[in-house]
Amino acid sequence: MARPHRFPNPALFICDIQEKFRPAIFEYAKVISTAQKMIHACNTLHIPIYATTQSASRLGPICSELNDPPLYTIDKTAFSMLVPELRYTLAERSQMPYQIAIVGIETHICVTQTALDLLSEGHRVYVLTDGVSSCNGGERGVALSRLRAEGAIVTSSESFLYECMGDASIPEFKAIAGLVKETKENTRDAVQTLCKM
Repeated sequence: MARPHRFPNPALFICDIQEKFRPAIFEYAKVISTAQKMIHACNTLHIPIYATTQSASRLGPICSELNDPPLYTIDKTAFSMLVPELRYTLAERSQMPYQIAIVGIETHICVTQTALDLLSEGHRVYVLTDGVSSCNGGERGVALSRLRAEGAIVTSSESFLYECMGDASIPEFKAIAGLVKETKENTRDAVQTLCKM
């Protein structure tokens, strides 16, 4: 796909969406649903996907709904996803700055530290508000306000996808439009719940 000028080098980061967190995270099912949609869309648009787990030996694997087919996943103990292995992988793929969408948990810890690290290295960061959460739902708004002030773009998954495509004439548009239609109920629920700040 020829990339529109706004997104010459996009990527999706999936931060620590693990089984062990399922009962603890505010509206976790909506985060998982948004991540599933983004994985499907990124595969269609040929956008690389990078996932992490936080101490998988203690906190378990990535949620099964997201791992079929298996995602490229790095286990970490750092809160930021931008650990040396991922930093190296990004540099090997491209020397250009990335436009990185982030989904995952927790908004005020790992998502925040990942976004701040990416911003400090010159990447453009899109935090997908319908795809991030925390144990305490109230932490989300605080973190998203901070990230917006730091220069991250706080937006929705659908907005990111359409901006990424840039033009309805691209070959993948019909598939993405179909995915958006197919997931509209889940997206509506996630946006109505998670995009309020």
